[in-house]
Amino acid sequence: MDLIKLLADQYKITAIRLKELEGYDSVNFRVNSESGTYVLKQYPYSKAIKEELEAENAILEKLSSLKNQEFPRAVPTKNGDFLYCDASKMYRLLTFIEGDFLGDVTHTPSLLYSFGEFMAKLNKQLKGAYFAPIAAKNTQWDLQYFKQNYKYLEHISDPGDRSLVDYFFLQFDQQIYPIQSELRKTIIHNDGNDWNVLTKNGKVSGIIDFGDMCHSWLINELAVALTYVMMGKEDPLKIASVVLYGYHQIVPLQKEELDILYYLVAARLCTSVCNSAYSKKTRPDSDYITISEKPAWKLLRKWITINPLKASSVFRKVVGYEQKGSISFDAQYARRTKVLSGALSLSYQEPIQMKRAAFQYMYDVEGNTFLDAYNNIMLVGHTHPTVVRAAQEKMAQLNTNTRYLYDELLEYSERLLKKFPSNLNKVFFVNSGSAASDLAVRLARTFTKKKKLMVVEHGYHGNTQQGIAISHYKYNHKGGAGKQDHILQTPMPNAYGSGFKDDGSAGVHFAKQAQASIADNENEIAAFIAEPIVGCGGQVPLAKGYLTAVYKSIRAQGGVCISDEVQVGFGRLGECFWGFEMHNVIPDMVLLGKPMGNGHPIAAVVTTTEIAERFDNGLEFFSSFGGNPVSCVVGNAVLQVVENEGLQEHARKTGNYLKSRLQELQQKYPQLDDVRGNGLFLGVEILDSNNEPGTELASHIKNELRRKHILIGTDGPFESVLKIKPPLPFTTLDCDLLCEAIDEILEDFHKN
Repeated sequence: MDLIKLLADQYKITAIRLKELEGYDSVNFRVNSESGTYVLKQYPYSKAIKEELEAENAILEKLSSLKNQEFPRAVPTKNGDFLYCDASKMYRLLTFIEGDFLGDVTHTPSLLYSFGEFMAKLNKQLKGAYFAPIAAKNTQWDLQYFKQNYKYLEHISDPGDRSLVDYFFLQFDQQIYPIQSELRKTIIHNDGNDWNVLTKNGKVSGIIDFGDMCHSWLINELAVALTYVMMGKEDPLKIASVVLYGYHQIVPLQKEELDILYYLVAARLCTSVCNSAYSKKTRPDSDYITISEKPAWKLLRKWITINPLKASSVFRKVVGYEQKGSISFDAQYARRTKVLSGALSLSYQEPIQMKRAAFQYMYDVEGNTFLDAYNNIMLVGHTHPTVVRAAQEKMAQLNTNTRYLYDELLEYSERLLKKFPSNLNKVFFVNSGSAASDLAVRLARTFTKKKKLMVVEHGYHGNTQQGIAISHYKYNHKGGAGKQDHILQTPMPNAYGSGFKDDGSAGVHFAKQAQASIADNENEIAAFIAEPIVGCGGQVPLAKGYLTAVYKSIRAQGGVCISDEVQVGFGRLGECFWGFEMHNVIPDMVLLGKPMGNGHPIAAVVTTTEIAERFDNGLEFFSSFGGNPVSCVVGNAVLQVVENEGLQEHARKTGNYLKSRLQELQQKYPQLDDVRGNGLFLGVEILDSNNEPGTELASHIKNELRRKHILIGTDGPFESVLKIKPPLPFTTLDCDLLCEAIDEILEDFHKN
């Protein structure tokens, strides 16, 4: 249709200039004429859209009585109709609202306060109003239908970004849907973004584009408004507080609404990036559709660093409500000591009450967020949605044991074994690395008919009686029972401090010591067990060439070789998926645990057909929970995430970057005597001013980092090694935060 003619015939508007504007569901034109400025909107004809537009016109009429607040109004045709329809299209002419867009002006506190007031007055005016077409409206932009956006998740190209968004879908299921029936509902504008909100003289004066209007939870109005106004802000909660306070003065908010606001904001951000990802494929040339994409991603990544309890606390404080209570540390500690043994230690001089966690962040009960550079068990990140969903779904379907046939066991076993050399082709599932160590000893003794076991000093292989017997870190510790007669103990092949370089010469030196012990016990040794990097020994990589020589000597006298990958496996080391690969050896058995289930209790022994067949001697092996369907789908999900998100390569790049940053600090502070390890499994050897093990300084750094809300550990024979082994989503920005904090701590230490 000729739009110029339409405007002249139906609205008596002449001397017209048209400028097309972008939009989602309509074709829009700015109309400049002698009689004023208007917006002409064109829609495809349908009865449902017509009824919805008629309801919208009625709502705009209802809002028009608000003083000092401007809304577009429908302009009637010459026949007094507010819609003009032909066979295929509908047209609506709206008044043009003057003012500066909120996105074009400085966001002063008074402006933000007025924004909150404005949106509240709009909602108050519509309280109790009911229009069937609006109530029946179902759109993915309405947060009560947030899950409709899940179908767009696959269009987010970066797998890590997809997981971040999926995490908030998961949290929406947990935090919002269970209480949705308790939330107040009303008609809301639902799109109070920077380019719909208008300002005059430092205050919000009007709002346009009611196309996303819906009958939804009242709190969604504020959630949407806050989402856009917080974009690009250094302190989003501070910005949100001002808007929220203005809103609350007009429409008092309920505690339950404030407590879920964090998740609703996240949901709006996720809605935005999901639709942008989809729209970039269907309408790649549209700047309008993706205008909020970059700031939305930036805010979403900042949002995950904010403890949800902190957000709730800030929002409650703004409006004068009491804070959500948490049990005091003293009370919790008293409960703990009453029911648990003192043998269970707590980390840090100031222990932490944790409440939630996400990826590389942990949230305590006081609202603090901790950057986790310590928990290597959470390989793919705390509460990774892929892993959580796998467990939830399978737990609701089937959980049994390996005396039955089920796909989950076979699928995971096949996928896991593909990660190993072809001769390592049998797997025994158990529940912990300790149980895996225990089983490996049984397998070795059954296969070799020998009893003695060779272990490395400072090694740790589990908390069972057998695990402790082969763990120098335990049996030689205070309270330990000492070395048993059947244990052969060989020095830890640590090139650092040995007088030999790690160019093969250190490996030869330490291998000769082990070989001498092997010769003294020839034909009596069932197995040699070692970690590729000795974690409890202080993150010590075994000297180059050591395992090649020792494996050869052990096998020559009839023993088998066990690689304990419980801490370092599954791609954490970056350059290789398994630690034994960095030493160019193939063990006879591999122990798996910790990161295998990302916190779920699953572990395994992977071995050869020959060893497995010898073990099948009539004495059944059975683990009640080892290899159950839930554990298998969890393990499978972990492998899926590692592969899909490229976490092994990420560990390599990020680990190299972190190692280089630590080495830069080493040049500045001589106390950092050695930086070692691979990928995201690193250790920093600390010395004191006398070049002795810096136990006190290492503890000081660890605890000061904790006070700065960064988590690392200490280990080694003298607890003088900083232990850094974060969840693999750890980024280079996280590396910078960690190293800058260490720099500050050491600088203050030198001043004092």
